[in-house]
Amino acid sequence: MASKLDYKVEEWLRWDKNSVTRSEVKTLVDKNDNEALNRIIMKRLEFGTAGLRGRMAAGYGCMNDLVIIQTSQGFASYLLKTNPDCIKSGVVVGFDGRHNSLRFAALTARAFINKGIPVQVFSKICPTPFVPYTILMNKLAAGIMITASHNPKEDNGYKVYWSNGAQIIPPHDKGIQSSILENLEPWKDAWAHENIRESPLCTDGIDIVMDNYYKCLAPMVTYPDLNRSTNLRFVYTPVHGVGAEYMSKAFEFFKLPAYVPTKEQILPDPQFSTVKFPNPEEGKSTLDLAIQTAERNKIQHIIANDPDADRMAFAEKQIGGEWKIFNGNELGALLGWWTFYTHAERTKKNSELADIKDCCMVASTVSSKILRSIGKQEGFQFEETLTGFKWIANRALEVMASGKTVLFGFEEAIGFMVGVQVLDKDGISAGVKMCELACYLAKQGKTVNDKLLEIYKQYGYHVSLNSYYICHEQSIIKKIFERLRNFYGPNTYPKSIMQGKYSISSVRDLTTGYDDSMPDKKAILPVSKSSQMITFSFANGLVATLRTSGTEPKIKYYTELCAKPGDEDWNSLEGILGEMVTAMADEFLQPKENSLIPKSD
Repeated sequence: MASKLDYKVEEWLRWDKNSVTRSEVKTLVDKNDNEALNRIIMKRLEFGTAGLRGRMAAGYGCMNDLVIIQTSQGFASYLLKTNPDCIKSGVVVGFDGRHNSLRFAALTARAFINKGIPVQVFSKICPTPFVPYTILMNKLAAGIMITASHNPKEDNGYKVYWSNGAQIIPPHDKGIQSSILENLEPWKDAWAHENIRESPLCTDGIDIVMDNYYKCLAPMVTYPDLNRSTNLRFVYTPVHGVGAEYMSKAFEFFKLPAYVPTKEQILPDPQFSTVKFPNPEEGKSTLDLAIQTAERNKIQHIIANDPDADRMAFAEKQIGGEWKIFNGNELGALLGWWTFYTHAERTKKNSELADIKDCCMVASTVSSKILRSIGKQEGFQFEETLTGFKWIANRALEVMASGKTVLFGFEEAIGFMVGVQVLDKDGISAGVKMCELACYLAKQGKTVNDKLLEIYKQYGYHVSLNSYYICHEQSIIKKIFERLRNFYGPNTYPKSIMQGKYSISSVRDLTTGYDDSMPDKKAILPVSKSSQMITFSFANGLVATLRTSGTEPKIKYYTELCAKPGDEDWNSLEGILGEMVTAMADEFLQPKENSLIPKSD
């Protein structure tokens, strides 16, 4: 009798029409490598709120043509069921410059065309934020972006947006996953991706989208004359991604001088040939060539996007010659203040703009609370959400529905939403807004770092220390978090670190829904049993969150200590934070015992 594995392998070979991935499976069959076959065939990638993301290879557990077809068939069927008007409104599909992205996009479009759903498929690579922008612009039913963002070159992904322009949240993820499992066998013509442009249901429209996107940026330009006359120049790198053309156009609209490209990284390259990780959040290891370009050209500022241009990094050369690469919380403070300030300036000339008391900013719970501190002094509302821009965007929509104006949203992983023309992080608009701030400060004889220090002096120093460990074994990750939940016995959490030196005042566990700071011990923020997330609040004000990544094999930690406005003993605060983070990582995560791999410098 044939085993279940034999049946699934035969099924794969019957359905898969891609010669490369078929050959991969056949080779494993010929080698009788059942262990490898079990790994790639018997466990499939599960669709979640982040869509799909994984290594490109054969098997249901990887990203490949057949998995893309199955996912798209499931999503198209789910969309018809939940939003029958999609037959009229349609969807949009974008793609980045990674290996296979163009073909994955075409296969995706074919599934929707097969169901009679109109599809706008961009004819060239685009930034991820252009997909949610297009949904809102054309009032579409949904959108799909083929990208793995800043993941390694071996990966690709499938990111889904709903008709409101935001990434999907529960229960859509479970509904789509169930629909995928009901539509596994490829439909007729499922593989006919090369002729999608012949269908009357398939359109492009990328040029119109670009024109409209930049017109939406126009109101964000506060000081065009200052931008035009600035002596500043900026080095730019898209880190081998899609951003070059789109950032260049944004510079034009902001009247900024043309950027100086990091030539080795300016063209799309799916191999990401010059970097270990194509993620500017990694810091100097990714921005080294941009720094060299800036040094050669005597330029003081660097702007960077990740490969799909939804994240933005910024660096500035300091007086002593060293380069400061601002972290996500620092950029959130700068862009948050700048967005508040420029909005306040525009209201002086336009009485129809919302009063600051009717405005709001949003940040994820693992990000700095600097926006809350600014809001307390300046009068705007602050909202906190779960981690991820899907939550930030959906909370922004709720706030807007209540009649308030959302000015800005961010999370510490260098993701920024300036305005609401895109309900997701957007590295293009954030990048030019950051450059405009630098020009404004230069006119006053100040640096960007000078302004950051001013913000901390006025609203309180917020010092954070965030990092991660890599762990490829889910069983180890589960063991680490279960130990924290049963620290002294069943259902008990740590009470202190360093043998009682720093006591813990409250614990919030958004995996289980426990929060001992609430009268009923129940968390207010939404709970997700599918991911790990525990927050420890210490008696001295430190807030530390440990969580798993939804898209990478990482255990991340986020920590922040806040001083009161006017308190300038920052060195002491930094020393305390460093001591506590080291102890917390050692005592809670036990990196040596669990063979965790620390973040590389």
